Amino acid sequence: MAHPSSAGLVSNGMSGASRKRMDPFSVLNTFFLILISFVCVLPLIHIIAVSFSSSTAAAAGHVKLWPVDFTLASYGYTASREAFWRSMLVSLERIAIGTPLNLLLTILVAYPLSKEPGAFRFRIVYAWIFFIPMLFHGGLIPWYTTIKQYNLLDSIWALILPGAVPVFSIVLLLNFFREVPKELEEAATMDGAGHWTTLWKIYVPISKPALATLALFSMVEHWNSWFDGSLLMGDPAHYPLQSYIQTIVIQQNLTNMSRDEALNMALISDRTLKASQIFLGSLPIIAVYPFLQKYFVKGIVLGSVKG
Repeated sequence: MAHPSSAGLVSNGMSGASRKRMDPFSVLNTFFLILISFVCVLPLIHIIAVSFSSSTAAAAGHVKLWPVDFTLASYGYTASREAFWRSMLVSLERIAIGTPLNLLLTILVAYPLSKEPGAFRFRIVYAWIFFIPMLFHGGLIPWYTTIKQYNLLDSIWALILPGAVPVFSIVLLLNFFREVPKELEEAATMDGAGHWTTLWKIYVPISKPALATLALFSMVEHWNSWFDGSLLMGDPAHYPLQSYIQTIVIQQNLTNMSRDEALNMALISDRTLKASQIFLGSLPIIAVYPFLQKYFVKGIVLGSVKG
């Protein structure tokens, strides 16, 4: 007769072997996700390859996923443009001011809205005040007129203040706050802590995944925005980077170029110039994303599901 312990070992071994074998759905799902990843990455690889290729190869369409006739001419021309670096500094300034302001106002709005109606009077009224603009936009002309009336045109604040309260981020964060155990707040209240202490000493420290996710959202939104810069900045010297790229690269506005720069443009392919500036414009966000990616999934899931 087999010993019971040996039977248990055989049973555990079989269950472990079965766990090691991936079911068909997992294999198919893994293959599908890898395919989607390649679809997302290949366009960026193609842009990088074009940016490092010669104008002749790019214009002829010979560049696929690897540079042809490697050259740094497009990057050299881009680096020589003072307007490019000036616009990048404007975008960096916008992120440096706009992202902390977005997070601060999101926290201050989400915390009271996360309370029950009995704990915060008129909570529903305040919630609708914030949520209605998310559903219905006042229109482009009233938006522009309001910014003009406050004398914000052609200033960095015109790019920051109109979107200082991101409602979508508020929705995510207030749902995240609702997941915080009530016992923590009750214990803090028994120790004499007020709402400000409870918010900054309890809620904010344990909300780092959600806040990191919202910070990434805010940074990407500020960095990629070009329409407001083109509309609200009268002086091209105040354009953020994406507005500069849209105006100079896409529209090929050569009015501000000197004669030598115009001659150099004739030696550079339009495709390689666009590719180099698009890649340089995306590089800062690509560099920042890995540091926040570990919080991304957790922050989205916890902030979007109400328990």
